[in-house]
Amino acid sequence: MAMEKIESVIFDWGGVLIDDPAPRRLRYCAEVLSVPEDTLAEILAEFMPEFQRGAIAEDTFWERVCSKLNVPTPKSRSLWGDGFDAAHVARPEMFSLAAGLQQKGCKTAVLSNTEAPAVEYFARMGYDMFDCLVFSCNEGTRKPELRIYEIAIEKLNSPPARTVYIDDDPKYIKAAEQAGLIAILFETVEQVKNALSPY
Repeated sequence: MAMEKIESVIFDWGGVLIDDPAPRRLRYCAEVLSVPEDTLAEILAEFMPEFQRGAIAEDTFWERVCSKLNVPTPKSRSLWGDGFDAAHVARPEMFSLAAGLQQKGCKTAVLSNTEAPAVEYFARMGYDMFDCLVFSCNEGTRKPELRIYEIAIEKLNSPPARTVYIDDDPKYIKAAEQAGLIAILFETVEQVKNALSPY
């Protein structure tokens, strides 16, 4: 397949464009709440789907989490946003790759299971190398549900067979393939560049 056959490239955010923020964010939030990381992780997982789908606001999220933990709710305006800020480590080469693809006429997008405070953080960064953004909390659906991949394809107006999806999570790669996308499992920046080169 020649490069002109690829119309769009979709990037996951956490774990692809930036280092996976989850471990550092968990550590930060656990320290603020004075609870063990493993205990917090277990309870976060219970309420994360609703938070990531935008079904509950951050205040409600922490009320439910802290009720289970039997600790006071955080005083911060956005503990999740603070935790994300503390965990954010960009991969400049991946952003450069996206910008280079866009300059060559390839449409680019971000597709991420992301909560509202993190979306606000993304907006503040002022990235201009993406033609569309698909965040789970804005769409009411999350990976690996097929609908979120369909939304990305619709927004890009790009046939799935001419759309590449890059993610670091095998289960999200599998779902992307089920949606008809060309999927690349992220391992390193160079590996992704090499995987894209035949197209």
